[in-house]
Amino acid sequence: MSTYRPVHAPHIPPVVGDGRTPRWTRRPPQSNWGDFGPDDQYGRLNYLDAEKVKQAALEIQTGQRFCLSLPLNLPGGNALNPRRHPPVIKPSTRPQGPGMNFALSQENPNYTDVISDDYAQIYLQYSTQWDALSHVGSHFDVNGDGIDELVYYNGFQAGIDILAPKDLPGMDGQSRAKALGVERLAEQAIQGRGVLVNLRKHFGDGHTLVSGSMLKRVLEQDGIEVEKGDIVALYTGFSDVLIGCNGQPRADMAETVCAVLDGRDPELQQWIIDSHIASLVADNYGIESVPGRPVDGSCAFLPLHELCLFKLGMPFGELWYLHELAQWLEQAGRYRFMLTAPALRLPGAVGSPVTPVATV
Repeated sequence: MSTYRPVHAPHIPPVVGDGRTPRWTRRPPQSNWGDFGPDDQYGRLNYLDAEKVKQAALEIQTGQRFCLSLPLNLPGGNALNPRRHPPVIKPSTRPQGPGMNFALSQENPNYTDVISDDYAQIYLQYSTQWDALSHVGSHFDVNGDGIDELVYYNGFQAGIDILAPKDLPGMDGQSRAKALGVERLAEQAIQGRGVLVNLRKHFGDGHTLVSGSMLKRVLEQDGIEVEKGDIVALYTGFSDVLIGCNGQPRADMAETVCAVLDGRDPELQQWIIDSHIASLVADNYGIESVPGRPVDGSCAFLPLHELCLFKLGMPFGELWYLHELAQWLEQAGRYRFMLTAPALRLPGAVGSPVTPVATV
């Protein structure tokens, strides 16, 4: 069972359950709600315990490191997602002007220092990122009263635990995840054993929906064993193609380029459930097909996000850069590595830029 360690956001008290008032009486099918405790906010990251980290450390044989982050100004523009924009970097301000190449002698003639100080306006899930468990929820009747609620992992509720601007009057349009914020990922100091699956080697750069049976076949052909608590990294080549766009990606790339998981495939969903992996990361836009494969009737737009973030408490890493690591592992005849990938400890956010490091 996990221990919840609250981190206080300004003006917003943390969520601390009393262990007596249940947050839900019904949990969704396929979910693990409550398995790590009634107030758990770490989900499958609970598997990243000291033993798993020591197991990961055994993968370090050469000490070579690989940066698994894209430059955070990529993809470039907002063609891939019109709601997310590249970072804007500006200097801080001082009474005498912008704080870039600022001679402190302007404030005191005895000072010889030259100061540069800046800040960033950044969409937290624009580039290489973690999705926190507050990123995707669903409609579900958690109380068994026939009324669907807007809820997230382990029954945390919209409007109570995950707050939109309308829930925070007087806070100038701010939002806040009181529960399941990305700071939970930071608290876990994500470090564990990565397992790279080279889908590009098997499927090339054409757009391919990878089913559960196809994934299992790749694992068998490449002799890859996935164990409880592993972080599985999918190399598809998408980020390589993206880099080649020189900051001007096509709007349809997520639907036309490289391999993606078929999030609606029941066999794939069952493999993820049975594998007990701690997380899935990939170098593509959404890990799964965006949107999910068309079906009739009511459904999730992103079924794998719903399964993993909402039901299993399993964070996603998206738009990672895996090319150089994948090449090295292929040449070395390996597929495992030590992964270090802490999120920003930014209370209340639902996602975070990340600069993951693989050590081999």
